Amino acid sequence: AELEAAGVKFKKKPDEGRMKGLAFVYDPDGYWVEIIERAALAGSPKYTFAQTMLRIKDPSKSIPFYTKQLGMTVVRESVFSDFSLYFLATLPEGSNPPDPTSDEAKLWVRTHLYPNCVPILELTHNHGTENDPEFEHFNGNTEPRRGFGHIGYLVDDVYKATEQLEAAGVAFQKKPDEGGMKGLAFAKDPDGYWIEIIKRGQEGKF
Repeated sequence: AELEAAGVKFKKKPDEGRMKGLAFVYDPDGYWVEIIERAALAGSPKYTFAQTMLRIKDPSKSIPFYTKQLGMTVVRESVFSDFSLYFLATLPEGSNPPDPTSDEAKLWVRTHLYPNCVPILELTHNHGTENDPEFEHFNGNTEPRRGFGHIGYLVDDVYKATEQLEAAGVAFQKKPDEGGMKGLAFAKDPDGYWIEIIKRGQEGKF
């Protein structure tokens, strides 16, 4: 009600559609912004950035990329008749999340990760796309449909991380010493989305 009163347009209100209790609003560029209820935690801001969603063609390629190459953990997995959702997070060493397919996982994300401002990467797979050799998602960085840019990961050493990813067969849009912005890199995930590799504490005019 508060956003609607402020003139924000809705793609979906909480009681609409088959997924009750969550909403989607449009930002000024028409991007969808999901509004999700979290468990109450004293001191939390009204709005907390929670997750980014990317559509993927083939989870058998994307999940290993984000877990084995970028160190993320699948914290929740939901399979429906025509699509599946995979929620991934970067967890501290020693974390013991529940089975991602369990009901406990859904609660753990809502009561543990969201209130503590742990960002989630949500990967959406529409069943069947993996079997279509002609199918591809727009990555937001090619004409004439430029829009979405990239997601980013922090590392201790950009050059070492680049070498390791390249050795694993990961393609790059930009390596650390290429272009005008030295010291950072852009890798490509299996769908061609750009992944920025940034040194922790990086200084520079960008």
